[in-house]
Amino acid sequence: MASEATINKQQASYPTGAKLAILVGTAIACALLELIDTTVVNVALSEISGNIGASTTEIAWIVTGYGIANVIVIPLSAMFSALFGRKAYFTGSVVVFTFASLMCGLSGSLWTLVFWRFIQGLGGGGLLSTSQSIIFGAFPPEKAGIGTAIFGLGVILGPTFGPVLGGVITDNLSWHWVFFINLPVGVIAAILAWNYVPNLDGVEKPSRMDWWGILFLVVGLGSLQYTLEEGGAHDWFESGEILFFFLLAVVSLIAFVWRELSITYPAVNLRLYKNYNLTLGNFLNLIVGATISGSVFIFPLFAQTMLGWTATKTGAFLIPGSLATAAGMPIVAALQKKGINAKILMSFGTILMGIFLVWLSFASPDASSNFFVVPFLLRGLGSAFMMMPVLGLSVAGLSGKDLAQAAGLSNMLRQLGTAVGIAVVNIFLNTKTAQVRNGLVINLNEFNELLNDQLAGIRQTLFTAGYSPEESTAGAYQLIANSLGKQQAVVAYCQGFFFMAIVVAACLPIILLLKNTKPNTDASLGGGH
Repeated sequence: MASEATINKQQASYPTGAKLAILVGTAIACALLELIDTTVVNVALSEISGNIGASTTEIAWIVTGYGIANVIVIPLSAMFSALFGRKAYFTGSVVVFTFASLMCGLSGSLWTLVFWRFIQGLGGGGLLSTSQSIIFGAFPPEKAGIGTAIFGLGVILGPTFGPVLGGVITDNLSWHWVFFINLPVGVIAAILAWNYVPNLDGVEKPSRMDWWGILFLVVGLGSLQYTLEEGGAHDWFESGEILFFFLLAVVSLIAFVWRELSITYPAVNLRLYKNYNLTLGNFLNLIVGATISGSVFIFPLFAQTMLGWTATKTGAFLIPGSLATAAGMPIVAALQKKGINAKILMSFGTILMGIFLVWLSFASPDASSNFFVVPFLLRGLGSAFMMMPVLGLSVAGLSGKDLAQAAGLSNMLRQLGTAVGIAVVNIFLNTKTAQVRNGLVINLNEFNELLNDQLAGIRQTLFTAGYSPEESTAGAYQLIANSLGKQQAVVAYCQGFFFMAIVVAACLPIILLLKNTKPNTDASLGGGH
């Protein structure tokens, strides 16, 4: 922790006026660049696949490579900031990200694109955590809620606007511009970062490098991220490859924790988790990342396969909910400043998220877009009430180097939560679809008079339309099979929404375990000191 003198020095040097606006604007722009690029490419994958001649399995590496690079670098950002200086490291990350974006757009083959996408992820990982520490460190403790709200907006809006932006660019230009659009923002951000981002006070360059810790972390997180992103495509532990990487992740991460707790110069300071509220805050960060990403992942699938929405319409529909989050952030910040207990705010947000998911569990294939308007507004508001206090808790009471370390761990857990949420939802949907199909197929037999009448009616309709008796019979069975497939998917998706509501409800007892702290201290939530 920073000493009293260091804290007073930092308080005296908080930026104000135009300098504060430029600093925070640069940091949030860089965070948005990184977050938007996690989802903007998804919409363009099919066009990229056709353009460079890659299969569906191969093209997924464009997303997987970026995710693995991200999750490796994020927790090491604080160490790199101390090693190179925060100004140099942050500016360098912007330059690497921007140059890699240029090379991604110029790539003419799959593996060239995957390579530069990985490099882009390495640069992007440095942007996210460092941006958070820059924004949080730009405000004194009594105004910490403002920094939390600004960064929280980026965390929510980036992944939401990514698919919409990707769809518009792909439809009107080409997939190359999904990457080229980063260039002007990146160049301007690099210039502003070099001129306005300050180095951290009181942070000394590490005298020794924890190479073993870095190695264990890189292997462990890289293997875990690969397992989560590729497991579904390889039937999980039925695949020897996935089982190998999962076991490698477990062994490496255990070795990493042991290493970091047994030396005096760790690459990642895990001793920060001695703080009770900080530990629970980061665990909640993992859960929030999983539930929010899981709901964002499952709804587009439902809307496009069951409701017949286009990708652009689906992405655009998510925007009002994100704007509700934007409106909710300053409200939460004001309530925190007034001293409203963080547990009350988080519980309220959890309840709103639960209502959103339960509401969606009653959706049907005939539902209009109006059916989803209210629940998505509730989701947007609930996200603000859940995420803002959690973001504050994950770095509560910290400053300088400790704040940078906690920001890296916090963002790493949210990234992993995103991968875990999508993986769990995928497993649930696949399992539940099979179970529901088995339950429905039982009713499709020759003794079911209603089925026989429906088949006869369809046959007659097709025969009247000019099809042969054989074609009419085959067509009738195909239409029944299509109807069965749609019904099983609807039931599986609705049960998926309800399953996620249960997961969200499980956050409530964890929230109640948080210790009450004095308002308007630390990060508006206290550090539990």
